[in-house]
Amino acid sequence: MTDQSSPGAARPDPLRLETGFSGLARVGARPSLPAYIASLWAYRHFIRFDALSRLKSNYRKNVLGPVWLVLTPVLNGLTYYLIFGLLLNLSRGIDNYVGYLLIGVFGFQFTNKVVMAGGSAINNNRKVVEAFSFPRASLPIAASLRETLGYIPGYLAMLVLILAIATPDEITWRWLYVVPIVALQAIFSQGIGLLLSRVIAAAPDFLNIMSFTMRIWMYASGVFYSFDRFANRPELAGLLDVLEGNPLYQILSMLRGVLLYAESPSLEQWLLVGAWAAGAYAVGFIVFWSAEETYSREAK
Repeated sequence: MTDQSSPGAARPDPLRLETGFSGLARVGARPSLPAYIASLWAYRHFIRFDALSRLKSNYRKNVLGPVWLVLTPVLNGLTYYLIFGLLLNLSRGIDNYVGYLLIGVFGFQFTNKVVMAGGSAINNNRKVVEAFSFPRASLPIAASLRETLGYIPGYLAMLVLILAIATPDEITWRWLYVVPIVALQAIFSQGIGLLLSRVIAAAPDFLNIMSFTMRIWMYASGVFYSFDRFANRPELAGLLDVLEGNPLYQILSMLRGVLLYAESPSLEQWLLVGAWAAGAYAVGFIVFWSAEETYSREAK
């Protein structure tokens, strides 16, 4: 018998492992952008179900349910009217200030809710992100969709209040413009929510800063005052140009024009708001997708 342990003994070849099997991919790898969009489309039923089920759950948690969608902006509007309309007299020079304020408060509240819901979606669902494999963008999209659907009664209540107490100049077919304007606002807000969702997932402390950021945005959007009051101050001309380029300011201006003053939005406004909506969604989606591999690790 040959001693296999002797130096001259023949030894069996080590087991060779072939690599590069076709069809295999690294677990958790980020898919290509087209493949990611296709996977989101495959999850469209989950997105819709998640948005609707959580919306119903939120209604059941509150005794007044959807009434708060109306009460919150109305109470905010009353507060702003007392402080800025009566005490500070910022209503000077604004036709139909009550309607102007209603549109500003309801319109800003909608963007605020959609942005905050989308931005905190990953942070609020860390256990789900850690435990399951699915396109993570479905979470902020579902959260934004939930707030969009949930705010429909709020916008309807705004229209009723305008008719009841704001007495618009004229009720015309231009009121139909509200639908595409709000649709662009929803797309823009959801895009910002996707972008912030990536930021907050990486740095959860940023969520605490968001309330201050949204408050600054509110003041920069002319919610309860008009930028026209500063038109005679040439030193502010550059700042006013920047503020008037604010997409939320333009959205509120378009809503005020069609609902209060019987004015159609200009082509420049449509193009500006449309560009902001498309750009915000594209940038937010791509930034979110680019970090798809990191969300599971950040959730741990």
